[in-house]
Amino acid sequence: MFLFYGFSGLIDFQNMLNKLKENKFQIFTAIVVVIGLALIRTFENKLFYDPFLVYFKADFHSIPYPEVDTLKLFWGLFLRYFLNSVLSLLLIYALFQNRDIFKFSLFVYAFFLVVLLTSFFIILQFFPDAGWLLFYVRRFIIQPILVLLFIPGFYYQLQKAKK
Repeated sequence: MFLFYGFSGLIDFQNMLNKLKENKFQIFTAIVVVIGLALIRTFENKLFYDPFLVYFKADFHSIPYPEVDTLKLFWGLFLRYFLNSVLSLLLIYALFQNRDIFKFSLFVYAFFLVVLLTSFFIILQFFPDAGWLLFYVRRFIIQPILVLLFIPGFYYQLQKAKK
């Protein structure tokens, strides 16, 4: 029994290696995208105007919002969301190679761009005591959170559709 299981495990390992060889492009693209997302995060202070980087590291519950240049802040947040979205969409397309999934993802990213940036500036302008709300809305703008939700969701949908 052990020898049979061991042989079966060897076959599974070879199947896994063959799948890795077949999917070199997807793996390479995924690695490049993850490095790109990490670089955006690493150099965020140099690439983007965002006085909230320092603000949210402090005890922001007891201090007012920092003074901001609204136009520079908008373009900084927009650029960061855009770069994260492009990389995320590239990753989604590389992993699934499905135009319908890509189009849906593109639509959702565009929709959330409008909703999140609008919400951010409404909270900033009209709700001076909503630090936690501003924190979470900003988090969705500057972090690639949607891709972390989409990949397992799309994978599950595709697996469900195969059955």
